[in-house]
Amino acid sequence: MSETISGNSQWNGLDMPRRLWAIMAVAFGVSASVISGAIVNVALPTFSAEMSVSSADSVWAINSYQLAIVMTLLIFSNLGDIVGYRRIYISGLVLFTLASLGCALAGSFTTLILCRIVEGVGAAAVTSINTTIIRIIYPRDRLARGLGINATIVAVSSVAGPSLAAAILSVASWHWLFAVNIPIGIVAFVFSYRFLPKNPVRVVGRRLDWRDCVLNALTFGLLIFSIEAFSHDVAMPVVSATLVATAVVGFVYVRRQLGKESPLLPFDLLRIPIFSLSILTSICSFTAQMLAMVSLPFILQHSLGYTPVDTGLLLMAWPMVIVVVAPLAGRLVERIHAGVLGLTGLAVMTAGLVALGTMSSHPSAADVVWRLVLCGAGFGLFQSPNNSIMIASAPQHRSGSASGMLATARLLGQTSGAAMVALLFHIFDGETTVAPMFVAAGFAATGALVSASRIRLPLPEALRRR
Repeated sequence: MSETISGNSQWNGLDMPRRLWAIMAVAFGVSASVISGAIVNVALPTFSAEMSVSSADSVWAINSYQLAIVMTLLIFSNLGDIVGYRRIYISGLVLFTLASLGCALAGSFTTLILCRIVEGVGAAAVTSINTTIIRIIYPRDRLARGLGINATIVAVSSVAGPSLAAAILSVASWHWLFAVNIPIGIVAFVFSYRFLPKNPVRVVGRRLDWRDCVLNALTFGLLIFSIEAFSHDVAMPVVSATLVATAVVGFVYVRRQLGKESPLLPFDLLRIPIFSLSILTSICSFTAQMLAMVSLPFILQHSLGYTPVDTGLLLMAWPMVIVVVAPLAGRLVERIHAGVLGLTGLAVMTAGLVALGTMSSHPSAADVVWRLVLCGAGFGLFQSPNNSIMIASAPQHRSGSASGMLATARLLGQTSGAAMVALLFHIFDGETTVAPMFVAAGFAATGALVSASRIRLPLPEALRRR
């Protein structure tokens, strides 16, 4: 059956105050999924002690969640184009909330991991299309503002995760780390059911091929597992075998996708030059960010002598600056070419990373903070405009796939950055080194150059200055 497009192609967002309530629905859903990804880290030693598992095995409380997300992201984003973003988002919220309840009631580590996998699937449904929903909520000429707000929500949630975990564990058991998601999920469900609109444009005649779904899950699952293996001392023969399996399955998957009109892996969107360049820029930037954020605690504590508490407080400077800069960047993109903002932001981030790598052996807190502020400001200035390009350059009926690729690029960058830190520490025989800062600076500089190449390309209509 051939595909046809139906619906209101002139749709231009929601009117106030319904728009405000709709963005609140997105805020609650996205914040719950981001917090759930960050809140568990602090509790790993607790899981290890109370459930009699090794420290290495306890990490699966994180990895199972991440793998479930990356294996199903593109499936849900594509499904949203077919059956409706609102339906996928609400279904994801229900699944996520019920799985969080299961995690809170888990009596064994095996049960916890199974519930975390289901929770990750629910989170994938939410995060795969949240930026698409923002495209529907906001008028075309204010899309960047909405995406700036979304970037702020993610940044705040990232900051809140570890802090919230520490506060909960100081007065209650680890079960409450997951129970906290339940009221957030319920509020998000109520707002979403009441205020989120249906797809203004729908695809009629497209079906989701289960073989493509299996190949997609295997390709990305094997890829992320291969990258993560570097972080967990997995034997090289196992890593090599996984990489070979990734290449074989990935080859079959890509060949199946190339001839399709609306592929699960959106080659039709990747053929749009400004979209593919923005994806590459995003991967570079998130790789750089994770290289820095994973290695900085080791540098600050082992090399510079800061306590864990001081380290946590200092590192908050990076995301807190994003909270301020991201909404501002969302407004600037209405006046300044998004490629210019991306170039400027990543150039500033590069300078901040180099400054972190060249700190003296006894820096003051102020010396550390201004460097972190520079990195956060640069990243915040880049993120909102880059997301705006990716979402706005996709046709309305392929918005879900664009949102899924945005989230996939972020996860690939973050996973690659974390694995590179582990690899660098192995190269330096476990010694803390500032090498990750300079590798991160290289990725940020590469992203800046890629962003600069977009300046000569025409912007999507929604971002063109009037």
